[in-house]
Amino acid sequence: MAPIASVYLSADVFMVCLNHALVTEKEEVMGLLIGEIDERRISNISAVITLRRSDKRKDRVEISPEQLLAQKLNRPMRVIGWYHSHPHITVWPSHVDVRTQAMYQMMDDGFVGIIISVFNSDKATNQGRIELTCFQSETHSQQVKSLEIPVHVLPTTCISKTCLDVMSQLPSILCEEEEAAYESTMQAGSSILKDVYNEAVLTKALCDISEVASMPLVQMMENRLEQNKKRFQQLCQEKQKLLRLLKS
Repeated sequence: MAPIASVYLSADVFMVCLNHALVTEKEEVMGLLIGEIDERRISNISAVITLRRSDKRKDRVEISPEQLLAQKLNRPMRVIGWYHSHPHITVWPSHVDVRTQAMYQMMDDGFVGIIISVFNSDKATNQGRIELTCFQSETHSQQVKSLEIPVHVLPTTCISKTCLDVMSQLPSILCEEEEAAYESTMQAGSSILKDVYNEAVLTKALCDISEVASMPLVQMMENRLEQNKKRFQQLCQEKQKLLRLLKS
């Protein structure tokens, strides 16, 4: 089967992926991309699922197998890709990424991978830089290599309810990860000093999540609420003008 021709990513999905990637600069994050593939081999991604990590090492991210199940949406869709972050490193797929992608393509040859590189700076301007790439794996002479896929971010007029729900659930997922890590350390044996230290680490982690994830999300929602109120007032004024024109 031919590789995917191109990928169209809605702007609200990209926003969710980017917000997820910016949550931590020490570990990679991961999620699933939901959409459909048309007869031209074009992937249309319109929803996303953020996942709770089971492996939080700096250079990799893993999820549990049962999390590969997709949410049901209002129209026929399926998992057609995955995304993960590259904090402080280049956007290009590593050999682990390429092998992982090849494994996914054995189950679905239309599966794509998206990588978002964050927390990097442009050396020329010393400004922050965010990069995105989309890829598939292909085999040449028994060697698996990455194939870059064109990706386009499509503008949207609003945030879909699905993406809004995913964004609101992100702080809870991050808290669950930290609480699971805390529980695993407590099972390894206990002492007063160890318990105090682990509880302090957990408290700091939860406070960090509140600062970098929950508070910006609340602020964004408040700003959007104000914008919606202003837009509602404008629409009410336009409605009154149209009613006066009809009466006249």
